Amino acid sequence: MEKQQLNEMLTRLHEELEQVDSVDETTVTVLSELRDDIQHLLSGAGSGTPEEQEPISRRLGEAIEHFEADHPRLSIALQHVLDSLAKMGF
Repeated sequence: MEKQQLNEMLTRLHEELEQVDSVDETTVTVLSELRDDIQHLLSGAGSGTPEEQEPISRRLGEAIEHFEADHPRLSIALQHVLDSLAKMGF
């Protein structure tokens, strides 16, 4: 997958994150970390090494589990991003 396609997917994910309205304290923390991760990936600030991507991939996996029951669309979008990162070798 090209980096441009990943950027588009991350942008759509960011839009999905913005639409989550019922949040508890844990969800606020998860959303905040994901927003930071997405901004980091979209900005291209990192070199994209596996060492940099591992924490992002781990947090995406944790977020998928967190949102699975209450926000299935968001969970699916997160899974697509995680799968794409894996296919890119991250």
